[in-house]
Amino acid sequence: MTARLADIAAQAGVSEATVSRVLNGKPGVSATTRESVLAALDLLGYERPVRLRQRSAGLVGLITPELENPIFPAFAQIIGQALTRQGYTPVLATQTPGGSTEDELVEMLVERGVAGIIFVSGLHADSTADMERYTRLQGQGVPFVLINGFSEKVDAPFVSPDDRGAVRLAVTHLAALGHRRIGLAVGQKRFVPVQRKIEGFVASMADVLGRTEEQAQELIQHSLFTLEGGQAAATALIASGCTAIVCASDMMALGAIRAARQQGLSVPDDVSVVGFDDSPLIAFTDPPLTTIRQPVAAMSQAAVNALLEEIGGTPAPHSEFVFLPELVVRGSTAAAPAVRSTSVPPQQPSSGVTRGTPDPTGV
Repeated sequence: MTARLADIAAQAGVSEATVSRVLNGKPGVSATTRESVLAALDLLGYERPVRLRQRSAGLVGLITPELENPIFPAFAQIIGQALTRQGYTPVLATQTPGGSTEDELVEMLVERGVAGIIFVSGLHADSTADMERYTRLQGQGVPFVLINGFSEKVDAPFVSPDDRGAVRLAVTHLAALGHRRIGLAVGQKRFVPVQRKIEGFVASMADVLGRTEEQAQELIQHSLFTLEGGQAAATALIASGCTAIVCASDMMALGAIRAARQQGLSVPDDVSVVGFDDSPLIAFTDPPLTTIRQPVAAMSQAAVNALLEEIGGTPAPHSEFVFLPELVVRGSTAAAPAVRSTSVPPQQPSSGVTRGTPDPTGV
């Protein structure tokens, strides 16, 4: 219990004695401090004592496309914790190959009387999908919020990262390192986040390197949001002479590193690679991955807040909340091979840039 009290006290920023008073239901603790201690319990994964558990305010569905990509469990964890702190019980529903579709999962959740649903990278992100499914859901009186994707046809709160700005950060960073032939590895073009990344790539290649739209388009490869997809896209980009590759996900970036190594090339000495997401453990890859950090915590909390406002009858603005990403510089990017001998100085961190701590022994 001593270690547990110490952990909770450190997380809540209070003394162990205060934690003990809260857990034992003793007086002399303010409501704010009490909530901080209970929130620390939830964050650390400890069960609340029965007498301190909130009565469930209802079920809230969370639909994700998969769990193999570590960014989706990251969203699920933070959203689940935020809902639990508000007294709701999160219900995770995940699509799997050959399993339930998004529509089937929605039907299952509605049948169970959920108070609302949060969609992460759902069909709302597919520009070719029928958006009437969300209108029908509204007609059933079920509030919902959509993360990563946008459609003007859906009257609901959306939460997204700035995909255009994210790619600009990556291109600017690589250009500062002397790279002139920079490729973009992304998913299928029908997805809204992909379209926005392409727009950001074309614009930044023009602004930073003076490339025409046609020249920039030639440096874009579409594939799957998987390690294998990144490998296939990177193989083509390297063959076209790219010395740096911006990837639409960390999984694709790991595939790009594999592609470079299979051709006898070194990352970052021969090819620089930038990912997207900053998924858990990505700092410990070999080399540690330079990536665009998707603000998962802020986006998740915003989605929960918007949904609870919808549930409470005071709807949040039915528009898109856009969150700024951050470039995290680690060990997978370096000066371009052609200019390394000129000793290009390292790029100084600026707004939107974080310099990570490379781990040369990363796994």
